[in-house]
Amino acid sequence: MAPKQTPNQSQPPVNTQQSPQQSWSRLLLWFFMLLILSWYWFNLGQNQAQTLSYTAFKETVRAGKVASVTLQGDQVTGQLRSMKPVSEKDQAKAERFKTTLPPVEDPELMPLLEKNGVEIQAKSEEATWWLRALIGILPWMLIIGLFWYSSRKMQERMGGGGVFGFGKSRARRFRKGETDLTFDDVAGLENAKLDLREIVHYLRDPDHYRKLGAKIPKGILLMGPPGTGKTLLAKAVAGEADVPFFSISGSEFIEMFVGVGASRVRDMFESAKKEAPAIIFIDEIDSVGRARGTGLGGGHDEREQTLNQILNEMDGFAPHEAVVVLAATNRPDVLDPALLRPGRFDRKVTLDLPDKKARLEILKIHTAHVPLAGDVALDRLAALTVGFSGADLENLVNEAALLAGRDDRDQVDMAILLNARDKIVLGGKREMVISDEEKKQIAYHESGHAIAASLLPYADPLDKVTIIPRGRALGVTEQIPEEDRHNLRQSYLRDRIGVMLGGRIAEQIVFGEVSSGAENDLKQATRLARHMITQWGMSESLGPVAFRRGEEHIFLGREMAQQRDFSEHTARMIDEEIRGLLCEIEGKVTELLQTHRPQLDDLAKALLEKETLEADAIQAIIESESSLERARESGA
Repeated sequence: MAPKQTPNQSQPPVNTQQSPQQSWSRLLLWFFMLLILSWYWFNLGQNQAQTLSYTAFKETVRAGKVASVTLQGDQVTGQLRSMKPVSEKDQAKAERFKTTLPPVEDPELMPLLEKNGVEIQAKSEEATWWLRALIGILPWMLIIGLFWYSSRKMQERMGGGGVFGFGKSRARRFRKGETDLTFDDVAGLENAKLDLREIVHYLRDPDHYRKLGAKIPKGILLMGPPGTGKTLLAKAVAGEADVPFFSISGSEFIEMFVGVGASRVRDMFESAKKEAPAIIFIDEIDSVGRARGTGLGGGHDEREQTLNQILNEMDGFAPHEAVVVLAATNRPDVLDPALLRPGRFDRKVTLDLPDKKARLEILKIHTAHVPLAGDVALDRLAALTVGFSGADLENLVNEAALLAGRDDRDQVDMAILLNARDKIVLGGKREMVISDEEKKQIAYHESGHAIAASLLPYADPLDKVTIIPRGRALGVTEQIPEEDRHNLRQSYLRDRIGVMLGGRIAEQIVFGEVSSGAENDLKQATRLARHMITQWGMSESLGPVAFRRGEEHIFLGREMAQQRDFSEHTARMIDEEIRGLLCEIEGKVTELLQTHRPQLDDLAKALLEKETLEADAIQAIIESESSLERARESGA
């Protein structure tokens, strides 16, 4: 693999030119500010004058205190000759006054003003025509401004081009050097990275492959459970190839208007072809790539048109165009067959959950910037995280750092990492008040699980037992497999069901009755037994036949559209086989727990005292001489 590329640190020059929209925005803002200042200036003088009633105004004129008045319509403003002493702050206000003429004409006013030597000035109402015009126009200007602001925001949502930009692609574009992630930053997934390296080599030197007559796959479909690194791996491909990278989610194509999604697909592929070689990454492609013509009432026109355009673009690449489409999904079973045929998504890359070695490498990456204590053993933590995805491991390290910060610690030790793991797997601790009798029943229930897990030969090794309520459970018995299992044997499955039934059986032996605490155990045991009988051919009576309830409907879910493909007689036989299997295993575990009743009592007593027991302490109790001696005596 080529060395890691150094991203280009130079920044493009900043564009200091203003767009026409920004210029109009500034102009409109200044205009409104000018209107507000004009209005304030016009009313400033009048707001500083004192207001007199009309009667007080005439009395002031008779007293000879009015020097001048200005008549304008029904408004009268004036200046006083002298006033009683006032403070300097109110002096300006006290020298001026204003009043309003009554609607009925007063013939005594003008003679009264002339008699007392008041200077009379008159102003026509037409002098304030601009003010009346402003008052009439201002509401319309506000409405127009609001409409303009709303339309501008809509243009931004449409991609900046108004109505014509509504069909533009929403893909985020990363130029060369902007994506510095490489395969070295992706732990595990060696097989997937091996399949993608030739894509990287082709994008770097497409002429070399053309001389050999090779055609690079047009599409690569990344399939795997959530959190396994599909998006991360696509970014690593772009970083390794050092080519333009267009990233978009499948849901970003869909809008309420038919044809918009197809237009955005055309625009995205056209942009990628202009900068070829390039990579297009479509995340969650199942949101637009589902099988056509399915669902209640037929298909979805907008989604199907978008899918049709994707099919057309992928099949229409010219030989000289080096554009590779990467897509990610965790539901490959619902994709349209035309999308998966050769010539479109030629290559399918499956991303599995990481094994122990890969989990260790992932933990090393995520703990690189976390201060770890000396007792941290990442290899043990990798062994205790079977079934974790890369995202789960990242979350585990983050939870541990949060717990360390909550406890005001400077380092993350192994205890905090294990506590974070328990919080993720089992749930957080619950503050519950449990009576002594109920606590005793929970202790015996979990002890039944633990005894069965310790003594059944093919069961997973026991790791921890606790009667502290966590998550939705009142108590938890945790088992950790020694290695990742990909193929489950019948003996292992039977012992697994035995461990599930161990808690209920312990309650029956000790208390003579069962409780509702075994609800989830019974549900899981029944589901596993049904899979063994109907799908894995583990029944001698029914033979090597798979009895499925029809294919899962891609829109309606797993329950509504499941139809039986076997007769009522076969269904009755299946129910009898499932019940017979569970009863047979129950009888075997009952005999086991009755034989080891002393160990069951000792383990329950220890749980009531300490609430949580590790695997070593449990094994020591089961193998203690006193427990074994009492077990032999009870057996005799």
